Amino acid sequence: MGLELNVVTISLLLMLVSTANAARVFDVRNYGAKPNSDITKAVTRAWNDACAYQGSSKVLVPTATYRVGTVNFLGPCKGPIEFNVLGSIQSPGDPKYFKGDCWISFGKINHLTVSGKGDFDGQGQTAWGRSGCSKNSYCVRLPISLRFDFVTNSIVRDITSKNSKQFHINVFGSQNLTFDHVTIIAPHNSPNTDGIHIGRSTNIKVINSKISTGDDCISLGDGSRDILIKGVICGPGHGISVGSLGKYKNEQPVSGVRVIGCTLTNTQTGVRIKTWPQSYPGIATDMRFENIVMNNVDNPILIDQGYCPWNQCKSQLPSNIKISKVIFKSINGTSATKEAVEIICSAALPCRNLELRDINLKYNGKDGPATSRCVNVNNPLIGGYHNPPACTITTLKKKV
Repeated sequence: MGLELNVVTISLLLMLVSTANAARVFDVRNYGAKPNSDITKAVTRAWNDACAYQGSSKVLVPTATYRVGTVNFLGPCKGPIEFNVLGSIQSPGDPKYFKGDCWISFGKINHLTVSGKGDFDGQGQTAWGRSGCSKNSYCVRLPISLRFDFVTNSIVRDITSKNSKQFHINVFGSQNLTFDHVTIIAPHNSPNTDGIHIGRSTNIKVINSKISTGDDCISLGDGSRDILIKGVICGPGHGISVGSLGKYKNEQPVSGVRVIGCTLTNTQTGVRIKTWPQSYPGIATDMRFENIVMNNVDNPILIDQGYCPWNQCKSQLPSNIKISKVIFKSINGTSATKEAVEIICSAALPCRNLELRDINLKYNGKDGPATSRCVNVNNPLIGGYHNPPACTITTLKKKV
């Protein structure tokens, strides 16, 4: 009898603790939101009240379709806060609506959760091909769908971002931020629609996510440190990229990058590091790409220190980005290009401490087996199985 009472008592205590810790819900419908209408004011008021609440809070966007204009969800907040999207949030279609470079932003928030089975619809099909957004220039005047600036100890999970006008998600100045089971969708020919771009941030994780887009599935800018990309399915798109680096002054080092257990399908490149020629000085070090499957991928393994899209630079001058401590290990599958492994490092600063181990990439074409090329690599470490044979002969070019 005493044992039974103890069990009941413990259960009641747990229920009381759970109730006490339950987040207070701020439903946008209580602020005037109605389906198929513009809820910009309603969701802003709900956020402001939730952010000011002393304790855990949740902004709820229920199941329905809503229109939202430019919104900046700013902290700091009084407690942990969740933005829970069950419906579809649609961006204004006309690019002329936007005065800045972002549609929805979260800034200066600690303990943020963005969750739900809903989606953020950027309505990008109304903008692609406009505002200078073409194959020979950046979409500089089009908005990023979601920005996370100076966000700490937070998680984004289960949401979908589709058809962004420019980048889907941009992360800047953030720490300890995880993207888990995030879905990103855009056509293969949608320009500059990077899935997740990370810059000047530390301990960022992108895990168990699926990204199909028209540019890099994930790209890492300068100052990206301690980044984990694991279990990501990428394609179509331009692969998973470090860079491009070196275009601007005072770029911060990139270090501690881990790309593990990912699958890339029908992408224009696989895993790559790209730096500009004639670049400003910089460092990219301690990067590991491991247990990766390539399915019909162009240039599955690529270091390109002569990255110069649209002839915007003097490509004959070497890059000043120092690349070191890079491991490509257990990368298997098929290449859509004959040259499956291409390591083109800088003549001014050859790559150091490069390791290639257990590479098996079969060429899908009929004009012979897959090949590799290594230029300006100092004493690469080659181990395990190799198809194609990689860096067995390296070329050192003189600095121009």
